[in-house]
Amino acid sequence: MITTHLTYDDLMAWEHRKRANFVNSIGGFKSVCLIGTKNKARQTNLAIFNSIVHIGANPPLIGFFIRPDSVERHTLENIIETGTYTINHINENIFVQAHQTSARYPRDISEFTKANLTEEYLNDFFAPFVKESTQKIGVEFKEKIDVPLNGTSLLIGEIKSTYIPKESLKDDGFIDLEESGTITSSGLDSYHTTQKLARLSYAKPDQWPSHI
Repeated sequence: MITTHLTYDDLMAWEHRKRANFVNSIGGFKSVCLIGTKNKARQTNLAIFNSIVHIGANPPLIGFFIRPDSVERHTLENIIETGTYTINHINENIFVQAHQTSARYPRDISEFTKANLTEEYLNDFFAPFVKESTQKIGVEFKEKIDVPLNGTSLLIGEIKSTYIPKESLKDDGFIDLEESGTITSSGLDSYHTTQKLARLSYAKPDQWPSHI
C-alpha cells in the first residue's frame, strides 16, 4: 500500500471544500443522526448531524457540535429557545431524505416536509421525533460550551426519553445498532451499513479479552 504524506501546510493550501472533505473523513466512521426541534411559534426544523458524542452515563448526557452562528442556525436557536430536541437514528430507508435536510431552507419551511419525513409527538414531548426512525431520543438542553479556537459550540443535553426496538435492547443494557437498522457515515456525504465483528469482555491487565 502506497502512503500519501500531507502536512498542515499542504492542507491549508487546498481550497476550502477539498480541505473540509478531507478533515471530515480522516477521523473515521461517525454517528449520523437527525436532530428535530420546534420553536415557540411551532415552526419545526430537522437537520442532519454527524458530530454526536457520548458525554457521560450518570447522569445520561449526550452532546453534539454545531458550527459558528455567523448565519442563521435554526437548530441552535430552537434549542436555546425551548430547551428540548430529539436525536433520531438514520436507517437505510431514509438516508437520502436525511441528507436532504442539510439544504438551507428558510425558517418558515420545515425540512420534515421537504425531505418527506413525518413529525411524531410522543408522550407530550415538545420537540418532534422522526416517525421513520427506529431509534429515538428525547433530550433536554443543559449547557452550551463555546470553542473559541474555531467558533463552534458543543451542546450538551440530558437524555429524558428513548424509543428502541425491543429486540435491539439486550439484558445488560447494550443496544445492537445493526438490529435496529442504524447506519453510519464518513466525511460529509458518504453513508454506510455496518457488520459487527464481535463484542469483547471488559479489558483487565491480567486477562485477554474474550468474545461475549
